[in-house]
Amino acid sequence: MPVNYRTPAAADLWPVAGVRLGVTAAAIRKPDRHDLTVLALDPGCRVAGVFTGNRFCAAPVHVCRRHLELGSDVRALVINTGIANAGTGEQGWFAATETCAALGRLLAIDDRQVLPFSTGVILEALPVERLIAGLPDCIANLRADNWHAAAHAIMTTDTVAKAASRRFTIDGRSVTITGISKGAGMIRPNMATMLGFIATDAGITAPLLQTLLRETADESFNCISVDGDTSTNDSFILMASGQSGIEIADASTRAYAQLREALIAVASELAQAIIRDGEGASKFITVAVEGGRDRQECKQIGYAIAHSPLVKTAFFASDPNLGRILAAIGYAEVDALAVDRVTVWLASGGNEILVAEKGGRATSYREEDGARIMSAAEIVVRVDLGRGSARAAVYTCDLSYEYVRINADYRS
Repeated sequence: MPVNYRTPAAADLWPVAGVRLGVTAAAIRKPDRHDLTVLALDPGCRVAGVFTGNRFCAAPVHVCRRHLELGSDVRALVINTGIANAGTGEQGWFAATETCAALGRLLAIDDRQVLPFSTGVILEALPVERLIAGLPDCIANLRADNWHAAAHAIMTTDTVAKAASRRFTIDGRSVTITGISKGAGMIRPNMATMLGFIATDAGITAPLLQTLLRETADESFNCISVDGDTSTNDSFILMASGQSGIEIADASTRAYAQLREALIAVASELAQAIIRDGEGASKFITVAVEGGRDRQECKQIGYAIAHSPLVKTAFFASDPNLGRILAAIGYAEVDALAVDRVTVWLASGGNEILVAEKGGRATSYREEDGARIMSAAEIVVRVDLGRGSARAAVYTCDLSYEYVRINADYRS
């Protein structure tokens, strides 16, 4: 079960003017479940994307990058779950492009106006005939209020659907942001998450939209880790329909700052929901690093702790073997780190205890206090590097027996 997370009700997910969603069961991998989703975008909607840093990236990632680089006026997205269409060579490229062509014909748009996405098992061929056969049902199901259904249709090993929505005011006009994401394992994004889609009815110029997307990814999806693995299919897409009447062309304006703040809030909620639903997770852990020379080294330290299987299994067992945290800080390869300046605390529920200082165990620290903090469902590891004013947070979960079981049985 996810750690303190529940999918929002359908009524709590605001429709975004200019975006409609449709889902169907296409039997991509398993029968009798919704596994195919189409998003149809009105003319004038602007789209930006960031994608996986994995060199073995999936065929749909290649196609998406190409269509966006061509400057295509994107009018539709198509997402399948079950098969990742990664590690599939020329056959995979053909399946992704055929998917775009088929949806383009049905919507009377150019195939380059379609972005394809896949998630699921790697190294297996996508059953493109079944996918294409399901597209008419998706189109017949297109509705502006279908975000809840779409959030469920993009799941793989997720135990709950992830969705978030905000409505706020910019210059007297109502603006809506709604998004969905999926992911539970193979999560160490090198730009975003496995799949994430956010739409707003604000208008924003294309170059600024891409900047906003990257800033948002760096503050949200690029701050999470379940197991340290970067997926072949990571994709994060931002759509701006402009139908609110707001048009933003300058990053220095108050309107841009308001939109950025709200967008990061939605993306962070989606990203943290992935950690709360991490495969086999029983604890949600925030690694907050401060006192760094720059934000990058703070994240470097944070990820070293968050990736460590020894740290993560200790948290699962509530075992205060906290020297593992110091070891992770030490091998994070931060230049000229002075360990005698590093301070470490554990916290939960407003209770914080000092664990290490001046290069060693704090004299006030008692193991029973550490065990008590580690038994909580939500825990903060706070680290002060003592060498600057920069800070960053990384979010992770524990590593349990259930994680091994899920991944050992993933293809069955």
